[in-house]
Amino acid sequence: MISLKTLYCVILVTCFVIIQGHAQSFGYRTLLKGFYDSDFPVIYPNQKELISKAVLLDTREKSEFEVSHLDNARWVGYDGFQISSVSDIPKNHPIVVYCTVGARSQEIGKKLKSEGFTQVYNLYGGIIHWVNESNPVFKEEKETEQVHTYSRMWGVWLKKGEGVF
Repeated sequence: MISLKTLYCVILVTCFVIIQGHAQSFGYRTLLKGFYDSDFPVIYPNQKELISKAVLLDTREKSEFEVSHLDNARWVGYDGFQISSVSDIPKNHPIVVYCTVGARSQEIGKKLKSEGFTQVYNLYGGIIHWVNESNPVFKEEKETEQVHTYSRMWGVWLKKGEGVF
């Protein structure tokens, strides 16, 4: 029979391992809660069917997009975003917006919704979470390990790939 002290130690070590293994995701989720509006829809990297049907809009700056982006993503930017850049997209077509972590893309997504686009989703966790979930990013149609993390501070959340800022 196992002693109560041994059982307590096993549980404590197991909890420590679980917490260490998920510290990044818990911390990242907590950080994202501060950025995201609860009423703006998000889409998760594992929702491949909807993502594959959607127009992917990269709302980062051009220099970030040029380092890497999601496959078939279209750059629309943030600071210089113009609604005219998406005038060819039907208002009822699914759109997924993304940026580094999801804050800028949510703002662009709100602009799209205010212009009558009906199926706009923010990629949960942005490109950082996308890569951390083992999804590929591309540079000039070739897969790359590089991910523009906006700054060194945001780069701490990137656990896979090579951070660039």
